[in-house]
Amino acid sequence: QIDYTGTEPSSPCNKCLNVSWDSTTPCTCTINFTLEDSFESNVFMYYGLSNFYQNHRRYVKSRDDSQLNGDNSSLLNPSKECEPYRTNEDKPIAPCGAIANSMFNDTLELYRIDNDTRTPITLIKKGIAWWTDKNVKFRNPTGDGNNLTALFQGTTKPVNWPKPVYMLDSEPDNNGFINEDFIVWMRTAALPTFRKLYRLIERKSNFQPTLEAGKYSLDITYNYPVHSFDGRKRMILSTISWMGGKNPFLGIAYITVGSICFFLGVVLLVIHHKYGNRNTSADIPN
Repeated sequence: QIDYTGTEPSSPCNKCLNVSWDSTTPCTCTINFTLEDSFESNVFMYYGLSNFYQNHRRYVKSRDDSQLNGDNSSLLNPSKECEPYRTNEDKPIAPCGAIANSMFNDTLELYRIDNDTRTPITLIKKGIAWWTDKNVKFRNPTGDGNNLTALFQGTTKPVNWPKPVYMLDSEPDNNGFINEDFIVWMRTAALPTFRKLYRLIERKSNFQPTLEAGKYSLDITYNYPVHSFDGRKRMILSTISWMGGKNPFLGIAYITVGSICFFLGVVLLVIHHKYGNRNTSADIPN
């Protein structure tokens, strides 16, 4: 995990700490790090946020699923649940709502350093979203032709976005409402500290590790402000085995719940043996 929030004065990203949503000049910083061990299988790059409450009731409801599913009427007349991010300058916002408006938009690039030479690591941006989200829940508006600019005509971008939704990517199958970065963000997290899949690094050869042990650098285009709510940002590299990823949350949760159930079982057993055999057939006086 690489924390790049920049709150420490010695951090290379400290100069970007007070970046705002409407900053016209992007702030960039670079963090060097070393991998002690090689990553043998496919590598998953995540971004992580802390102290960000995506589980807030009003935040979770602030979306229009019909609009996100490509319904043309909802595109121009979003749900009132999106307020106050429903319209801007008398135009409907697409996509509307607080979830979309706060979409994560930092750019992360990874390089391997070998003899002072920086070699870029190929980061795959497709295949990071759930299949059902990509192919069922999220659809672009329909109409004559496939020109998204024309299909989204009459709408405006979310307030905090630097560009409209139909310019999220240059590839048509990853643009608009079906952009996978957007889809991943729209699946809200249950806890205030979470991570979301950002990119994939595929293994190219069975004879070489995906990421060899050595020196690397992370180039960050710092766009996403978190300092105002004491949040933190981090980049996470992880692999998975046949048992899944290295995330101890479920194991800890199961052990905790199991221990509580065992303790309550013992307590109830003691109560039953101590008080459950009382004579309830006492004579009732006439």
